[in-house]
Amino acid sequence: MKKTAVILGAGPLEGLGANLSFHAARAGLHVFISGRTESALEKIASKITIEGGKATAVCADATDSQEVHSLVERAEETGPIDLAIYNAGNAFPGDFITMSPIYFEDAWKVCTLGGFIFAQKIITKMLARECGTLLFTGASASVRGKPNFSAFTAAKAGLRALSQSLAREFQPKGIHVGHIVIDGGIMGEKITSNYPDYVLSAGRDGLIGLDGISETYMHLYSQPKNAWTHEVDIRTFKETF
Repeated sequence: MKKTAVILGAGPLEGLGANLSFHAARAGLHVFISGRTESALEKIASKITIEGGKATAVCADATDSQEVHSLVERAEETGPIDLAIYNAGNAFPGDFITMSPIYFEDAWKVCTLGGFIFAQKIITKMLARECGTLLFTGASASVRGKPNFSAFTAAKAGLRALSQSLAREFQPKGIHVGHIVIDGGIMGEKITSNYPDYVLSAGRDGLIGLDGISETYMHLYSQPKNAWTHEVDIRTFKETF
């Protein structure tokens, strides 16, 4: 039976979730691509199929336990889940003084609660086999707070702490848990479409390449048990840190 990958948090074709899906499919996994927009998911699945890979698009809200449960069950019925990636959560900027509690809570739900729901469903399946890789997408906000990003920082730092707890609890049981800090803007559709001036100011190689990020994820996935990495950070050579 073909092993499967579940990637929750896929959007544009030129985005990280999609790119991770392409790389997972090229590694021989049947990829279950999930997000909230069916048309976007179908484009990703179609490209994988054209390349000769296997993919299934499943709409799911990362904060809805029942929808995530259904996603994981569908993947597991197709084949054992060997790779799972939680990639949900865009940046949540906002002025702290005028920020509503609902906005702050929404950031937490998408970035942190969703990670908990996904991990719980995935780890339950992986424990039975004592193997599998679970990876979380982090950001600069995971490790340091910046002005006007209080909600996003609290949420992403919470996800990072969750990943550390899970690694310490479940790595001894054969499950590789990793957290990837993406420190900088990603050269994808969201930034190029919405922030063209930022792309221009960043200059050549000023934004992190999609393939480079995905290759790092797949490197963690391929690591042997006696040489596991829990956390890695990715940035361009231009980024200060």
